[in-house]
Amino acid sequence: MEKIAIYGAGVIGAGEATLVIGHGIPCLVIGHSTAGMERCRNTVVQNWDDLIAQGLATEKNKQAALELLTLTNDPKELAGCTFIFEAVPEDPAQKQVVFQQIEAYAAPSAIIASCTSSLNSGDLARLVSRPENLLVAHPLQPVHMMPLVEIVGHSGNTPEALERTTALLRLLHREPVMLSRSVAGFLVNRLQQVLYREAVYLIEQGVTTAQDINLTMKYLAMRYASIGLLEYFDDVGLPLESTIALNVYPDLCAATEIQPLVQAHMDRGENGKAAGAGILDWSKIDLDDYRYRKQAPFFPPVRKWTMPE
Repeated sequence: MEKIAIYGAGVIGAGEATLVIGHGIPCLVIGHSTAGMERCRNTVVQNWDDLIAQGLATEKNKQAALELLTLTNDPKELAGCTFIFEAVPEDPAQKQVVFQQIEAYAAPSAIIASCTSSLNSGDLARLVSRPENLLVAHPLQPVHMMPLVEIVGHSGNTPEALERTTALLRLLHREPVMLSRSVAGFLVNRLQQVLYREAVYLIEQGVTTAQDINLTMKYLAMRYASIGLLEYFDDVGLPLESTIALNVYPDLCAATEIQPLVQAHMDRGENGKAAGAGILDWSKIDLDDYRYRKQAPFFPPVRKWTMPE
């Protein structure tokens, strides 16, 4: 069994910690400040309260899990850890400092799995002394509930590092997908950004509204939650889909910069949900209902957890 630590006490780190202790496995979280560690603990507790509210866990599960959680700002506590999820901000310089501390105190054979959503795994590997043991394991939010994880290796990885990472993720009831090399955005962000760019473009062109795009995606996602994208296109048939593509491709958005609609919102301080407004007016959205809808598709996988009691 791997001895697991998480370096980073933000939302991602708290989600990873919730997942690990939810499987009855001790978990060490390294934070940078007392306030940050307290926020992390509060987030983990809130995650468990949400699971209890949906009948996915009990108070007994929660208390047993929290006993497995250790929070500290002392990297020396990494001694003996064999698998570390790195979950600090997307700043290579900051990550390099963290990597140095991990290599100084963790087991020499420790795997460093960066949770980065955008940085090249090969570039990160150049920041460590044992690049064969560093890779990307990018989780998706909500981290403790969404099973999908993108594993992105590089040419210097050993098969053992990839195998150990895959084995641990599967033990945690994750569904890993493997990229043979690092590309900007990996899989998920590349696919999401294509949809987002086109959605913004259609709003800018006055073709439709944000509300109708959200409604469309709700039902389109139902299709691809049941069958795969490429299954669907093969089912329809490549000749028909090629005809549609020839009609649609020339008219698709080709923006390579931040689109004017998005920039205008940011210029007004409308940066999204936390600011109360973004492309949507969040004052008109029930936040409790949104929180529930964000988590609801992932309730079934949680039932597979081997929770402590």
